[in-house]
Amino acid sequence: MEENRWAPVLVVDDDEDDRFNIQRAAAKANLANPIVCLKDGEEAVSYLSAVASGEPGPGPAPVVLILDLKMPRMSGFEVLAWLREQPGLRRLPVIVFTSSAEDPDIQRAYELGANSYLVKPVSFVSLVELMSTLGLYWLILNKPPDLTAV
Repeated sequence: MEENRWAPVLVVDDDEDDRFNIQRAAAKANLANPIVCLKDGEEAVSYLSAVASGEPGPGPAPVVLILDLKMPRMSGFEVLAWLREQPGLRRLPVIVFTSSAEDPDIQRAYELGANSYLVKPVSFVSLVELMSTLGLYWLILNKPPDLTAV
């Protein structure tokens, strides 16, 4: 479990304020893992492709991906579909973190392989609580898969 504490949490969200607030909330919740933020799905695919190929630069594979759905250029749904087809990444835990509480979005996210679906809270206090709970479960209690296993 100790190695999970230093693997990054990858956050992909096109909203600059949401990325900033997630980072602030993670710090306030005392998450030890670094938070790496990317602004859209294309950046996520590029980053994850580099991680999977072992290219220098991005660093270690993330322990979990926090993914917004509604993004320009490449949606979270498209990222999720792409991710689940990548042999070196398909087991990466994905938490959909979006403002949509619409049932079709929830169903589609799970059909594409999401591990969890969370609706973004309205208040910062609720976001801190959510990040604390997320950190406890996904970063401390959960045993992540070996992304390199075939």
